[in-house]
Amino acid sequence: MSLGGRTQIFTLELAKLEEVARKAVDDMSNAERWAVFIECLTDRSMRATINEIDGREEGIAMAGGMLLNISRSEIERVRLESEFKGQIDRQIMEGKLEKAEREGERRGKRKGVEQTAPNALAEGASIEFVQKITGFDIQTIKALQSQ
Repeated sequence: MSLGGRTQIFTLELAKLEEVARKAVDDMSNAERWAVFIECLTDRSMRATINEIDGREEGIAMAGGMLLNISRSEIERVRLESEFKGQIDRQIMEGKLEKAEREGERRGKRKGVEQTAPNALAEGASIEFVQKITGFDIQTIKALQSQ
């Protein structure tokens, strides 16, 4: 179908393309070359034919270049997205690690104080003094004293 001589629309049955793809590139029509390019671009066994078509048709060469740029852009987008996700994962893990370290330090200090309180009491320190230096309430100190 012609649209004012500048644009044409072709209807291609890609299901029947296998037969066309076996033809020599010189024997293919322009529409057949486009169909083979579109349908077989990612088929590694058709690489030589695609390269030959690409070398003969300026429009197909331009389309191939655009597809390569799009592919590179997509690969770059995926790479950047993966890198960004990795950075976020590292930040989350660093935050969790810092929190775990703080909790460990807090528990370690408490355990040290829990061990120090009975020793101080055994050496004759008063419950009030142990309360002052440990921050524990009197019931906790008495419980530690009886251990």
